[in-house]
Amino acid sequence: MTKRLYSVQLYTLRNSLTTDLPGTLEQVAAMGFENVELWRFEQHRDEYRHALAETRLRPLSAHADGLVYTDADADAAVRAAAGLGISTLIEPRIDAGRWTTRADIEAAAADLNAVARIARDQGVTIGYHNHDHEVRQDFGGRTGLEVFAEALDEDVVLELDIFWAEVGGASAVELISRLGARVRFLHLKDGPYTTTLLEQQPVGQGAMPVADILKAAPDAVRIVELDDYAGDPFEAVQQSLRHLVEVDR
Repeated sequence: MTKRLYSVQLYTLRNSLTTDLPGTLEQVAAMGFENVELWRFEQHRDEYRHALAETRLRPLSAHADGLVYTDADADAAVRAAAGLGISTLIEPRIDAGRWTTRADIEAAAADLNAVARIARDQGVTIGYHNHDHEVRQDFGGRTGLEVFAEALDEDVVLELDIFWAEVGGASAVELISRLGARVRFLHLKDGPYTTTLLEQQPVGQGAMPVADILKAAPDAVRIVELDDYAGDPFEAVQQSLRHLVEVDR
């Protein structure tokens, strides 16, 4: 069996990260994580470089806002990612207005493909992270995310946010089945089926069919992420990791 890879999106711990980045990564490593998904790595490049070396955490992936809007920004982000050893750089959101027609979706995919062409020369893979708007509309029995995936270059990957897929009305398990190996990363959070961020919960404490989702994507990187949380985010991350390790067999 392939070794499961667990990571955490550091946006979850953003309040701590902005005041004590090295200490935050030390706590993440102490929880048992070996990998992280970086947040705002361009702004904190030097701090990340030192903290990653000290903790031996691997930056398997990172989010970079606005990759699809200007080539100049994309080029800078790709070069910064390569310099930190980030292997996959992910566009976290393309505006909902670009997901209303098939033509708009295919144009968005073409924009991301253009970024992928820039990134290939630097040895960086490009990916996309969904919210709920990518799955809410029906295109002949397929979601917008599936239309998008079909228009992507072969080496562009998906980071499926299972919570937002489910809240948007799609079955994450069925999406994984249809999207196949393109799904290389899972964003795992839990809670009720609501868009109220503060109601999100640690993985295993909400309504998401987590165990079934993990079985559907055995080789995908498991990334803990909460958009917000009413309690201590460090405790939520730790509880999430414990649950994942327990059920992910």
